[in-house]
Amino acid sequence: MTREADLTVIRDRIGALRRDLARYGYQYYVLDAPEIPDDEYDRLFAELRRLEAEYPQFDAPDSPTKRVGGRASERFVKVAHPVPMLSLDNALSMEDLDAFLTRTAPSSASGYVCELKIDGLAVSLLYEDGLLVRGTTRGDGRVGEDVTANIRTIRSLPLRLPDGAPRRLEVRGEVLLDRKYFAALNEEREDLGEPVFANPRNAAAGSLRQLDPAVTAKRRLSIYLYAVVEPEAAGLATQEELLRWLAAMGLPVQKAWTLCPDGPSVRSFVDEWRTRRLDLSYATDGVVVKLNALAEWEALGSTSHAPRWAIAFKYPPEEKVTRLTDILVSVGRTGALTPVAVLEPVALSGTVVRRASLHNEDELRRKDVRIGDLVRVRKAGEIIPEILGPLPEVRDGSEREFVMPSVCPACGSPAVRLDGEVALRCVNSLSCPAQLKEGLRHFASRDGMDIRGLGERLVDQLVERGLVRSVADLYRLTASDLAPLDRMGEKSARNITEALERSKSRPFARFLSALGIRYVGSRGADILAGAFRDLDALVAAPEEILSSVEGIGPVIAASIRSFLDQEGNRRLLSDLRALGLQATLPSAGEVGESPEGPRPLDGLRIVFTGELETMTRDEAEDMAKRLGALPTSSVSGKTSYVVAGRDAGSKLAKASALGVPVIDEQEFLRMAGESAPDR
Repeated sequence: MTREADLTVIRDRIGALRRDLARYGYQYYVLDAPEIPDDEYDRLFAELRRLEAEYPQFDAPDSPTKRVGGRASERFVKVAHPVPMLSLDNALSMEDLDAFLTRTAPSSASGYVCELKIDGLAVSLLYEDGLLVRGTTRGDGRVGEDVTANIRTIRSLPLRLPDGAPRRLEVRGEVLLDRKYFAALNEEREDLGEPVFANPRNAAAGSLRQLDPAVTAKRRLSIYLYAVVEPEAAGLATQEELLRWLAAMGLPVQKAWTLCPDGPSVRSFVDEWRTRRLDLSYATDGVVVKLNALAEWEALGSTSHAPRWAIAFKYPPEEKVTRLTDILVSVGRTGALTPVAVLEPVALSGTVVRRASLHNEDELRRKDVRIGDLVRVRKAGEIIPEILGPLPEVRDGSEREFVMPSVCPACGSPAVRLDGEVALRCVNSLSCPAQLKEGLRHFASRDGMDIRGLGERLVDQLVERGLVRSVADLYRLTASDLAPLDRMGEKSARNITEALERSKSRPFARFLSALGIRYVGSRGADILAGAFRDLDALVAAPEEILSSVEGIGPVIAASIRSFLDQEGNRRLLSDLRALGLQATLPSAGEVGESPEGPRPLDGLRIVFTGELETMTRDEAEDMAKRLGALPTSSVSGKTSYVVAGRDAGSKLAKASALGVPVIDEQEFLRMAGESAPDR
């Protein structure tokens, strides 16, 4: 084959990989219906990245590899909005909403569109010839900041539009952070002694304005679009058509919207979603009501700051007053000392709140919260319990100021404030029982070694009775050690030791994630395992080599090196390896059966849900992959079977609605022609 022919083959392969990965990404991040397993996606992604590095002449701005990484920006360039991004007038009561509906009734023949108001950051995106070329923050509405590199990291956003898209298209929407990622981000920042974000909007804004796109990528932002600049160019006449058209273009649109024919139906929507919105994965704080007919928008026009054809009804934040009965100090996995308010139970946003973090000593002093105070409480972003402040006017003199301890409440070691940190920290990382307990819980968690049965109460007993003084001691436990403990017995003790034995075969990346190295989560562990493939190679890697790995960077590299340079941690790693834990990444030839082996499940798409009796879900998925199936996490019309165990949840209902066959664990094993793994 000639050199030109070789390059043609490579160019075509790169193009095919980009198209496939874009499709798989849309199915995963937008439709929540992944078509291929994560490891297959990662393999294709790695192939594309390798080919692009070897053949830079085929570089393209819409490649999926452009979503993460890139050079850190020194500053953001200011960008003027040709069409201003106006604010919305607020309706703070139903009377305000009624006034808007009465005023716009003569223009409402086509009805109103109601959309939940997302608690995020407004942005404008520009596509030219189908390619995403610029992403800009709202700024002051007339001038924003160019955050294109960071916008590209949002997995649910297509970098290229399908054929038929307008040559030039500007769309607008909201960047947001899901509740679970917001809570996890704040928990991580608090444990690291960093200031927490007040709400999901602040977290999204802070994440989108990072100078390093790699940091933004780790925050797992999402986006929903709701506006098109110059909609007439796309032949759109109503907001209803506009939203459906955006979705048809592959752009993410939130599902919580509806067309309301009149004012009463608008009020019904507002009432319906007052509490229902709390079940969504993202935070909302109101309802945006718009006239449906776009022609009426132009007819009614705008004031200097807001359109007359729309209004934002704001749900009042739910605040309650309760008594702060005590302040305790918790010690996190990294030694951070966190003051925690103990509250008389109070119902907020659908749950009963009994405790709320006070974050750190500076925050405690700023709010002047005292033991015995009546305090105002709400949920930040309707997610995390937060104390707004005390009611000093009702104090009777019995309230007591709280003083942070000078020593760790768990081990008595000095509590110090390190340079650049706001949190006090226990420096006794190797033998502090509180840090050990948190470390053990993290080690045994599902994202770590997935040790079933090793819960909080058992961990407490193991540490308090001196049975476990390090993570390695877990693997030295015998059934006779465990049986005398509270709520155990011989059978439960045997189950725990068997679970510990099974965990030894967890993949190398899970082992690294379980160690709890500061800043290294499951994604970072995957990157490290792929880059070094062996624990010895990782331990020997200089900081500059670690920081050169894409997705790691200097801050994480310094943290890894600090962890590995501690003699106690090196001893722990040596012990864990000697005890049989997986400390290498197997080569392709060592994983599973050969392609010539039996593959009775070839081509089937299988979803596992609920608690299986004879194996863990990981073991079931590994078996399915080895036998030719594609395990996926979501049920869709393409799913071949759902394997349902005990306490199966929403996936079972979705399978029933879609007509997907549901089988039990024994039927799956019969189809696979295998018996359950040895326990």
